[in-house]
Amino acid sequence: MNLRSVFARWRRDYDFKTFLSAAAALLSTAVFALYNGFLGILHSSVWHGSICVYYLLLVLLRGAILRAEKRASESDPSLARQKRRQSSRRCSLILLLLNLGLIAPIALLVKLQRPVGVGLIPAIAMAAYSFYKITLAAINLFKQKRSANSLVRLLRSINFIDALLSIMTLQNTLIMVATVEDKASLLPLTAITSAGMWLMMAMISVSCVLRGAGEDKPSAGTGGA
Repeated sequence: MNLRSVFARWRRDYDFKTFLSAAAALLSTAVFALYNGFLGILHSSVWHGSICVYYLLLVLLRGAILRAEKRASESDPSLARQKRRQSSRRCSLILLLLNLGLIAPIALLVKLQRPVGVGLIPAIAMAAYSFYKITLAAINLFKQKRSANSLVRLLRSINFIDALLSIMTLQNTLIMVATVEDKASLLPLTAITSAGMWLMMAMISVSCVLRGAGEDKPSAGTGGA
């Protein structure tokens, strides 16, 4: 398959586009995780260390989903859908646990205990990237209904959760580089917005688990004898 045919398939095949994008996201997420790990060691920051671990686990989760899709696509067509649903259910539970574990690092973020070593220009660049990321993730989250593949829908949900977390970290970065003397006065706003975004992440995770459980239920008239 040459580059031209790959691009043509990318344009017409929504599922293929999702998996290709997820494969590309593995690298960028891994780089971001290692960057936070470096800052965690440099500043002895629990926040950066915990975010490094979270993103590395997210890389492993995306990798597990891509591997599950590869195995399903190579299996008997009659079993492929069942394998995808089983893998989606397991990965949804892992995603929920990961996001529940974010409570502790987000509490540090709300308390403005995250050291930031970037200037205004990198912060603005991060803002532009985060806006692009959240916009694209939101569009694709609503487009996921186009696909009957449960792994595709799970990947789109993970992308949206990833984007929400980047918005939270961006908010804290902008506060730290702002010329406000009493940054503690921004604590109520930070707490409300962070809690709102985390609640949205948790709701998406729960919906993924419930959707996976619902897909395992037999349809009306198809139950066992």
